[in-house]
Amino acid sequence: MYRILLPQPDDVAAWRDAARRAAMAGVDPSELLWEVEGEGGDLFGSTPTPLPEPTRSPFAVSRQFLRLAEDVVPHREPERFALLYHMLLRLLDQPGSMADEADPLRRRLDLLAKEVRRDIHKMRAFVRFREVDDRYVAWFEPDHHIVRANAGFFVRRFATMRWSILTPELSTHWDGSSLSEGPGAQRTDAPDGDPVEALWKGYYASIFNPARLKVGAMLKEMPRKYWANMPETALIPELIAGARAREIEMVERSMPRGNADQAWQALRAEAAQCTRCDLYRCASRTVFGEGPVDADIMVVGEQPGDQEDLAGRPFVGPAGQVFDRALGDAGIDRSRIYVTNAVKHFKFEPRGKRRIHSRPNAGEIKACRWWIDQERAIVAPRRIIMLGTTAIHSLTGKASSLTSVRGETITLDGAAEGRATIHPSYLLRLPDEEKAEEEYARFVADLRSGASL
Repeated sequence: MYRILLPQPDDVAAWRDAARRAAMAGVDPSELLWEVEGEGGDLFGSTPTPLPEPTRSPFAVSRQFLRLAEDVVPHREPERFALLYHMLLRLLDQPGSMADEADPLRRRLDLLAKEVRRDIHKMRAFVRFREVDDRYVAWFEPDHHIVRANAGFFVRRFATMRWSILTPELSTHWDGSSLSEGPGAQRTDAPDGDPVEALWKGYYASIFNPARLKVGAMLKEMPRKYWANMPETALIPELIAGARAREIEMVERSMPRGNADQAWQALRAEAAQCTRCDLYRCASRTVFGEGPVDADIMVVGEQPGDQEDLAGRPFVGPAGQVFDRALGDAGIDRSRIYVTNAVKHFKFEPRGKRRIHSRPNAGEIKACRWWIDQERAIVAPRRIIMLGTTAIHSLTGKASSLTSVRGETITLDGAAEGRATIHPSYLLRLPDEEKAEEEYARFVADLRSGASL
């Protein structure tokens, strides 16, 4: 029996190295004992058993198997290392084995990987930081060994914060420049609350949609074990109990102004840290919507441009100037409407010293629709004017052409009605002056019509 001792329960690299050496030595799975340092008893001594000399040449395996191993190793299943080793030996003899999704071994490994990925998602969704002195602290109880695998996500998302995530197994700490680990902690080591939670609860309560409430589905996606760590869950029993009454209240459009203001402020602060797609990596900042939160009219553009990205405000560049002039000619006061974009980060292609606008793709539009939905829930506009095809795609969920919907009244989900028109940047690209004046007049008419639905 050959004993392999791994330094950590989630050390994928150590498992890969040991498995490769064992496979090259031709060691049968029944002759291997996989253990993690510090776990279990010490029946076979404190040192690993040397493997035989290799009898097989170095080999390579598919990236698909390596990704599977990365997902399976953090699982708490004691047999995970042996199962992966079985699969590795099979691949050496039958390289196409990974394609057989009906194979019992492959299915079991896939299930383990799925459970780990789900646990990673739960941690990202349900970790709640609370402010303590000069840093933020969160408590989480993972089902599997996922803390190290998830650390990079929190570093990227909260790069400017000093934070600690405490778990029973280990703790991870970020000081703004480097990541470190510490021993496990207890629930009592984490704070119970901070002043920001009142604002967050106000936001959560304001966006709770009783018309879409499905208690069973909610409990499946957000198990009760996480509730103690999340301030908003204290509101859930009351919100569920009053769901029908709140549904009637929503139909009657009765949102208190103070709650809406608080919810919008919380949403804007959260959007400033958005990493829902990769556009945040190159853009200067999130460009959020602006305007009164009780506006009857919401105007949705495509995405921020170069000047909007630098200023942090929508429609302040050349297209914004055309937009402002058209609003005035249409008799619309910009200070009384809510203006935002379908995509909140500037997408561009660098050309020398210039940044040239690039159209958002369907995935980026879908990722950013979450923010539009929350803005709509808070503002609750009765009329929405969509500028360009990206806005149409975002609000309707369909990639429709402008010509197919322009001039039509579009019924959107909820109580709002929409109207589509061109984006003002289109007018800047028209070389013919007479054509530009004609299209500008039509744009003004569209705005006037959309505002008076």
